[in-house]
Amino acid sequence: MADIESLIDWPLITGGNMTRMALPTPTLHTARLRLRPFDDADADDLFALHSSAYVLRYWDAPPWSERVRAERFITACRQMAQGGTGARLAVDRISDGTFIGWCSLNRWNPDYRSASLGYCFDDAAWGHGYATEAARVLLRWAFDTLDLNRVQAETDTRNVASARVLEKLGFVREGTLREDCVVNGEVSDSWVYGLIRREWRPSSEPVPAR
Repeated sequence: MADIESLIDWPLITGGNMTRMALPTPTLHTARLRLRPFDDADADDLFALHSSAYVLRYWDAPPWSERVRAERFITACRQMAQGGTGARLAVDRISDGTFIGWCSLNRWNPDYRSASLGYCFDDAAWGHGYATEAARVLLRWAFDTLDLNRVQAETDTRNVASARVLEKLGFVREGTLREDCVVNGEVSDSWVYGLIRREWRPSSEPVPAR
């Protein structure tokens, strides 16, 4: 801007108070990719990804200039899992083990059965269908494990490649947020996309348990 583990005794919202438990970050596999929890060794690759002005040219935040930002990002991923609000996974290419980006499902609300999808991939990995492949297996896990009804995503209106990924996944463009971001000092619009459970069409590709 996309092994399956079951949740045990996941608490629901009771009396308006949400009691959360840690959400185990899964490890997921596709034919070409492995999605896994971040670890400390990912900091350099993560910094290289997020310090690229070209990769982040449509983001609503500037490129990183300090490596410590990568360390904070990894800490935030663990806090997300511990707080039970979602999962952010590193994406490796199986053929050579190269880190190529990440994909996330956050802002999970068990009361509304909703969440938000996000992803970021190195420009050398663009054009190969990796973002679609990663997001699809993460969505499958999320719909099956979190019992979601709706997933939302947003993208800069100039980012046609990201919009294409969402549409391949079955997301429907629902509207435009006018001038909702400032990107590189320039006011920009965002498209809002939504995917409803009854419209979700998972790939027929099997996901092996790990």
